[in-house]
Amino acid sequence: MTMPITGNAEATYPRPARSVAEMLVNRVAATPRREALRFPTGRGWEALSWEQVGHQSFDLAAGLLALGLQREERVGLICSTRYEWILADLAVMCAGGATTSVYPSTEQSDVAFIISDSDSRFIFAENADQVAKLAAVRDQLPKVDKVIVIDGDGDGDWVMSWRDLARLGAEHLRDHPGSVDVVIASIAPEALATLIYTSGTTGRPKGVELSQSCWTYEGACIDAVEILTVDDLQFLWLPLSHSFGKVLLAAMLQIGFATAVDGRVDKIADGLAEVKPTFMAGAPRIFEKVRARVIQTAVGEGGAKAAIAQWAFAVGLQVSRRRQAGLEPVGLLKVQYAIADAVVFKKVRTRLGGNIRYLVSGSAALSSEVAEWFEAAGLLVLEGYGLTETSAGTCINRPHNWRFGTVGEPFPGSEIRIASDGEIQVRGPGVMRGYHRMPEQTSEVLDADGWFSTGDVGEIDEGGRVRITDRKKDLVKTSGGKYIAPSVIESRLKASSPIVGHVVVHADKRNFASALITLDPDTAPQWAESEGLSDDYFDLTSSPKVRVHLQERIDELNGSLNRWETIKQFRVLDHDFTVETGELTPSQKVKRRVVEHMYSDVLDDMYAASS
Repeated sequence: MTMPITGNAEATYPRPARSVAEMLVNRVAATPRREALRFPTGRGWEALSWEQVGHQSFDLAAGLLALGLQREERVGLICSTRYEWILADLAVMCAGGATTSVYPSTEQSDVAFIISDSDSRFIFAENADQVAKLAAVRDQLPKVDKVIVIDGDGDGDWVMSWRDLARLGAEHLRDHPGSVDVVIASIAPEALATLIYTSGTTGRPKGVELSQSCWTYEGACIDAVEILTVDDLQFLWLPLSHSFGKVLLAAMLQIGFATAVDGRVDKIADGLAEVKPTFMAGAPRIFEKVRARVIQTAVGEGGAKAAIAQWAFAVGLQVSRRRQAGLEPVGLLKVQYAIADAVVFKKVRTRLGGNIRYLVSGSAALSSEVAEWFEAAGLLVLEGYGLTETSAGTCINRPHNWRFGTVGEPFPGSEIRIASDGEIQVRGPGVMRGYHRMPEQTSEVLDADGWFSTGDVGEIDEGGRVRITDRKKDLVKTSGGKYIAPSVIESRLKASSPIVGHVVVHADKRNFASALITLDPDTAPQWAESEGLSDDYFDLTSSPKVRVHLQERIDELNGSLNRWETIKQFRVLDHDFTVETGELTPSQKVKRRVVEHMYSDVLDDMYAASS
């Protein structure tokens, strides 16, 4: 038994191209001289037109054909977010192959498994470090014929340079003009385009098979919701090995807007100020950090400046809540908001370049408090939803029908229903073909009618918008038999304090809920300085004043929770979570099970102390 379906399988959207390669050909033909990509160099930012992107992608594609790449054969791509990642991926698409995306932070053993399991024949590697990682497991990669290094030189044998591949491709096109065009014309919509590996419940990564039609559909339906236009400018920092980053490339090809590409997370603020984009997509952690930094900077200034900022956001929140009710500010509130905007909010928008029309949040749940704060400052965050298995884009809030706390309506052509146990199920052109070489696991989540079981729990509101309440596997049951949704509590606690970095609420089979907390390495020292404390991160994690601050925030939160949900014990860890130490995914999501395992002794100590 299921609840009513939201979304419309018959909804119209532009007819998708047959393949990603055809999307590129169409884009080059439509806007050859418009800017396509912008990227940082030692001399500032440089740009490529769509015509240049087409030429370079074709040269690289012809190089792969000259090396012998066959239809749907896999090409590994181990590289951080940079414009060469995009060119390499487009080259694979134009050569009729399929990209196997691998995070550059992936451990050597997992790299060996992914490349071997995918039967990847060629690999693009970013630099000498990634080549060394591959060389160390070469005996496990007998099917890999060649590694193409982006930064560096070849070795005359197994490794060739990016420049040499492009040169080989140019020669191939001179001898075989039109060879890439012939391949593109033969690519079928159902052909494999991308293999993205996600962590399985057993720890073994699962390869998600996404067809050409998955990405062409995503591009077409993003176009249909009319959020973006050809005149937009995107700032792209998200990992392109992640489906969230990849779907933005499909939108770029379909709509034709320019994209500034820079995967250096620590340079996002600088990049926004220099590029002045009109939109940026990101994970909630990025938006949490921006908000925390602004709040803490205002607090640190003290006196009149702090008071003005506090007043401005109080006014802004009143206005935001009126807008959420479909109303605009009037009378005195309208005048107050105009003053607040001129004195405070304009400065906040300037931090993000000053031209932002929309921010897009995905990959994990964004707290309503954070979304409201941005909207108060005149920055609307459109939260969306999707999984790797649904090509990243399934739902998004529309500018004319948004509601914080939801992920919006399904894309045209997609449907969502809620199963009897609350699980969200998706059907539509963006759903994967299945898990690579894992038919049993595929059948567990994908039924004969095309419904994919997401593992997320949620509901549908009266406006057809979807609300995610938690991950099904993350719902925990206390020893008293009560269920807790940790992510909701975690996001609210993070939003309550500018010094909190990450939170993991733990309660499974325990008699109460506890929390592991990290401090934000950027804002916590700022806060410490304003409080007259040492700004040394390690010292702060054991500071009594920090503990009092956190306890006050937890007490406030507990007052709005059910008794069995309240956090009764917490510990501050002596370091923040990072991708490198294994607690975060490359898209900045906390690996809950990993954290609970790594810090099991800390968790056990809290419950032992309580008893």
